Amino acid sequence: MLVDESYEDFELHYPKIRLEEEGIPVVIVGLEKKIYHGKKGLSVEPDMTYDQVNPDDYAGVIIPGGFAPDFLRRYEWVLNLVRKYNKENKMVAFICHAGWVPISANILRGRKATSFFAIKDDMVNAGALWEDSSVVIDKNLVSSRKPIDLGDFCKGMLQVLS
Repeated sequence: MLVDESYEDFELHYPKIRLEEEGIPVVIVGLEKKIYHGKKGLSVEPDMTYDQVNPDDYAGVIIPGGFAPDFLRRYEWVLNLVRKYNKENKMVAFICHAGWVPISANILRGRKATSFFAIKDDMVNAGALWEDSSVVIDKNLVSSRKPIDLGDFCKGMLQVLS
């Protein structure tokens, strides 16, 4: 799970807790080993930094929304990770504004996905087949619109990971 400043609190903590309830370990990864702050006041310290991660050790990536995806999409390491996982059919899960990351990784052309309505045009212009649904699964891609969709988002991730 990727983190940067101003992440959407619920979109990071809820999926982490839900997946761990199912026995799926979640590792939080950030550019630096420091405290990152959510939009609503929660905080998290990453377990690892980018240079410590072996992408082959993981089944996929989760990208929370908030303002963090605008930072995350600027890091070539993040974009390369998303491209690698997509190419290997590993899970790429994103919610809300996190659609900016797969847009910048250029993996959405011809793929079904959803996002927060405010970036619908960005998604469509990147070639996504945008749907207004609580969760959209297209093979290895799992996407949702906003925090109220987190239950379905987590069910979608569990489905893809199984």
